Amino acid sequence: MKHLRLLFIVCLVLLPLPTSAADEDYGYPLTGSYEATILGTPVDMIPLFPAKTPTRQLVLDVIPGRIKPPIFFYDEGLRCTFAYQKKKAPLVFLIAGTGGSDRAPKLMNMMKALHQAGFHVITLPSSTNTNFIVSASQNRVPGNLPEDAADIYRVMEAAWQQIQADIEVSSFHLGGYSLGAGHAAFVAKLDEERKIFNFRRVLMINPPVSLYNSMARIEEMLKQIPGGSRKQGVFFNKMLSRFSLFYRYGNFVAINDDFLYAMYTEELFSREETAGLIGLTFRISLAGMIFSSDVMTNSGYVVPKNRVLHHTDPLFDYFLVSTHLSFFDYFNEHFYPHFLKLQPGLTKQALIDLSSLKSIEGYLKSSTKFGMMTNENDFILTRAELDYLRDLFGERGKIYPRGGHLGNLEYKDNLTYMVNFFKQGGTAP
Repeated sequence: MKHLRLLFIVCLVLLPLPTSAADEDYGYPLTGSYEATILGTPVDMIPLFPAKTPTRQLVLDVIPGRIKPPIFFYDEGLRCTFAYQKKKAPLVFLIAGTGGSDRAPKLMNMMKALHQAGFHVITLPSSTNTNFIVSASQNRVPGNLPEDAADIYRVMEAAWQQIQADIEVSSFHLGGYSLGAGHAAFVAKLDEERKIFNFRRVLMINPPVSLYNSMARIEEMLKQIPGGSRKQGVFFNKMLSRFSLFYRYGNFVAINDDFLYAMYTEELFSREETAGLIGLTFRISLAGMIFSSDVMTNSGYVVPKNRVLHHTDPLFDYFLVSTHLSFFDYFNEHFYPHFLKLQPGLTKQALIDLSSLKSIEGYLKSSTKFGMMTNENDFILTRAELDYLRDLFGERGKIYPRGGHLGNLEYKDNLTYMVNFFKQGGTAP
């Protein structure tokens, strides 16, 4: 194989929650959280952008001297995408959602919308992306939001150092979607202490309240398969055999928006199997993260300890093992033990609480720089969590009546709201 690609997406769906009638004029057409999340925004409802946006790829040496296992031979540094203006302008950092690269499709359209409005933009991969785990994560075990935020902040500093001589910046701003939205909150708080950027505006799009709770809700989707949990093993194997049409022997499958859309529209699965399809997609996304973390830490969780993998080694067996590991397996057997060694006496609940917005509630409630966008039927949230966000952000929050999880992110009204939010805090034309 030429290189190992471990791209992930968390595409999660539960049954739609009741929607509010307060936004009857909202034109996003897909009412169900299933279809909204998988199908996204119809092409004719996404704004038209210029054919070319002036960009360049940044490759950052975030952790000088880091030794990378041979299986990641292709990784030359942390990749970010930089879209620039020819004049002085505000700069927005954008953080991808779970598993997303710096060029994730949704991230690219957010970048184009902001660049068209007069902003410099730097897009960052998720801390759960393989490239980030290999090149930028200090502990190499993603999922602890304060720890991840410190890594992301270090990447932002490195990116700024590489470009600051080339552009003029009037102010700094920050945004992220899904897991990236949670990261944005913790990065902004860290910046209050470090004061490198002094972000004027911070936008959180479809954030989880508790990372653990949202991941657990997605994991539970595999129990919604026809026949219930008794049929999970049979269903899992059947689904994997169908997935074989989409991956190459020896490689982890590349999961992205186009992949899910194809699986859905080609009707390889029945409507009754859709929740299981999305749950399994999450498992495959998680598998890539687990594999990367395991190899980088030499923990022996999936790959035998001290086994050195090379690019010619087949990875299919590791793929199968990894896809059968649940989020709960990862948390209990790899994630928690890692942080327990670093902090003896740490309880699981304390670790869970660290990655909840409630741990920085006072800061989020008092800071006027924050904005939040989400949907009434975003399945990563319980009704109580949605109400919590409504109360936490008040008038700083925008809650749309439908859109599932990120399904309406590229809808014209949503992108306009995003652009206008950042314009309020800067000098964009």
